[in-house]
Amino acid sequence: MHYKDVKGILSPKNGMNLYRGCTHGCIYCDSRSRCYGMEHDFEDVEIKRNAPELLERALYRKRARCMIATGSMCDPYLPCETHERLTRRCLEIVDRCGFGFSVITKSDLILRDLDLLKSINEKSKCVVQMTLTTFDEELCRVLEPGVATTKRRFEVLKIMRDEGIPTVVWLSPVLPFINDTEENLRGILRYCAEARVLGVMCFGFGVTLREGDREYFYEKLDEHFPGMKERYIRAFGGSYECQSPNHPALMKILRGECRARGILCSPDEVFAYLNEFDDRRSGEQLQLF
Repeated sequence: MHYKDVKGILSPKNGMNLYRGCTHGCIYCDSRSRCYGMEHDFEDVEIKRNAPELLERALYRKRARCMIATGSMCDPYLPCETHERLTRRCLEIVDRCGFGFSVITKSDLILRDLDLLKSINEKSKCVVQMTLTTFDEELCRVLEPGVATTKRRFEVLKIMRDEGIPTVVWLSPVLPFINDTEENLRGILRYCAEARVLGVMCFGFGVTLREGDREYFYEKLDEHFPGMKERYIRAFGGSYECQSPNHPALMKILRGECRARGILCSPDEVFAYLNEFDDRRSGEQLQLF
């Protein structure tokens, strides 16, 4: 890992990435794609050490409170977070300033910050989002080797449920010919139902592959699934979108099960919820510091 002072931390839509790069080792990670212009090895995680100071200044300039999001490009709970504590420091700022917060992670390290997540949720809204792609634990260890397994993430979702913190599951990506089965989908949906997640984010059943991401993915297919790379090449060629042939049937199951259980499954609906700030201190004057 290495350190860098950056010029800004919040995107125009109030998202932030405190680290750049990742050590989770997920074989399908789109963030490896060369189009993102990363100038260092993906596993050489860049630590944006001045992120908390930049966030504090950015929130001070806000005219109104809103949701602050993290985790879209890089998991904020990488192993290095245990000692760098950038995520926790930023949570403290969000909490103190009365903003809302949403986070995407695959790590149970988020439980370390349960006190702050609860505090934010009491003042406004805090949404914990976890990616679940693979119900089978052994397969999960192959596809996502450096993070908590699906079952452990399910346990984290249940803890959030019990603490009154709303949750969303990202069901993405689902790899054609590997985990694009009804059994896998129904297993994940059972977890979602038991954890009482608010929504399931799914853009379709498949995976996207671009330069940088594709090469790593194919390397791992050769390592763990001999012959599978050739099957992908035959089925998808150089396509960016590699949709599962089971997509229509799986999508029908997803929508039916979510409707029956009152779980949001339209991306537009889920995004609308994530972006909506719930000001539970609306009677107070905005005082950040």
